[in-house]
Amino acid sequence: MLVIPIKEGENIDRALKRYKRKFDKTGTKRALQTRKQFTKPSIARRAQLQKAQYIQRLRDAEEI
Repeated sequence: MLVIPIKEGENIDRALKRYKRKFDKTGTKRALQTRKQFTKPSIARRAQLQKAQYIQRLRDAEEI
């Protein structure tokens, strides 16, 4: 459970922003999404390869 101490006189919007940032860093949402639906290992590997190819293409285009 995330606990965000609110400082004296701190704006609630600022505290919410800190909470959201902390929540994103923990990776809880991402973990819940991956557990929600099973993906076959072959499909996960394929997606990982496609992502690597995309990044490589971006880096190659950046060099040119």
